Amino acid sequence: MSLTRLFCDQRLSTGATLRLDGDRARYVGRVLRLRPGDRLNVFNGDDGEFAAQLQKATKSAAELLVGEPVDTATESALKLHLVQGVSRGERMDFVVQKATELGVKRITPVLTEYGMVKLDEKRAAKRRDHWQGVAQSACEQSGRTRPPLIDAPVTLNAWFGMGPRETDTDLILRPGAATPLASIDAPTTKVCLLIGPEGGFSYQEYDDAELAGFTAVSLGPRVLRTETAALAAVTVAQSLWGDL
Repeated sequence: MSLTRLFCDQRLSTGATLRLDGDRARYVGRVLRLRPGDRLNVFNGDDGEFAAQLQKATKSAAELLVGEPVDTATESALKLHLVQGVSRGERMDFVVQKATELGVKRITPVLTEYGMVKLDEKRAAKRRDHWQGVAQSACEQSGRTRPPLIDAPVTLNAWFGMGPRETDTDLILRPGAATPLASIDAPTTKVCLLIGPEGGFSYQEYDDAELAGFTAVSLGPRVLRTETAALAAVTVAQSLWGDL
């Protein structure tokens, strides 16, 4: 049986005491069903992974004693940035979850012309926090110690205008594109994948992406759902250039 892993948004060091309350304490007691004395591993995205032991647990609070660091090697050398057209409800959650499991380093949700999701500033902030939680949970399950950065949702046009990207290979999925994703020459380490929402991209958005330096690629002769396209594209990229 694998050891329980828990994301904790606190600094980690041997001998430190972690105090959890609210939802995190309830998660430890009611969902994970841990009891005082039980062992687990904890990580925070910055300090690596540590062994820990549950010291106290009530309905509203829990305390963990941090032990020694744990060696982990679960991060891909491929720096993969997924720019994903925002889709409705569980589809976007699915994309964030699976992209995290597959080693994506950064996810930027973008609002597009044909997208079916409209977000004001307040709702956008709430969705970002929710997706960050989805990513953290996916890390707990998959063995990753660094959740991907989830950016606040932004319009695609605004994202294009944000200045130079930190990637050396920029690709946009386009059904019917002449260039298969699998035929792209191996990048150095940094790849950006741009994937549309349920309604796809408009012709203008494809043109804007080309002007921004993106190469149109395809995933075969079939038209894929947005969540399938994201999962397939990330898998192909990690298989060709990463650690799958």
